[in-house]
Amino acid sequence: MSAVLQKPDPELRPVHEHDLARIAAIEARAYEFPWTLGIFADCLRSGYCCWSLVLAEQTVGYGVMTVAMDEAHILNLCVDPVHHRQGYAQIVLDHLLALAVRHLASMVFLEVRPSNTGARRLYARNGFEQLAVRRGYYPAAVGREDALVLAKTFRSRVESRG
Repeated sequence: MSAVLQKPDPELRPVHEHDLARIAAIEARAYEFPWTLGIFADCLRSGYCCWSLVLAEQTVGYGVMTVAMDEAHILNLCVDPVHHRQGYAQIVLDHLLALAVRHLASMVFLEVRPSNTGARRLYARNGFEQLAVRRGYYPAAVGREDALVLAKTFRSRVESRG
């Protein structure tokens, strides 16, 4: 008889105040210029859609999104670097996109660094297209880095009936 170890399923949970230190720690491991704990706290207090991805009671990723009128804006989507390339970013993105649809958003925007090829591939696979470039948007080791503005449009309810 052989034992088969099964990997636990990740669970999406709303972010609470007590989660913020873990999320900020992941952010600091993932980015050279991370968001601060205060930024995450402000997002939570402002009522943004803040979700964490938990695996065996350990936070492995998170997403932050705003929704206003018929548009959503993904502000941050991150997976702990030790858990990259395991499909966790896709799980968080799928959840944020489903929330956007539930909130009747017709379009979702985000910014991504041109140098973040993994994220760019993820977004392209999910139907995001480049709309614009924001020059000098991100801090960089030397100077500033541009941001690619990407968007995904959802079919309207009228189009889907036809």
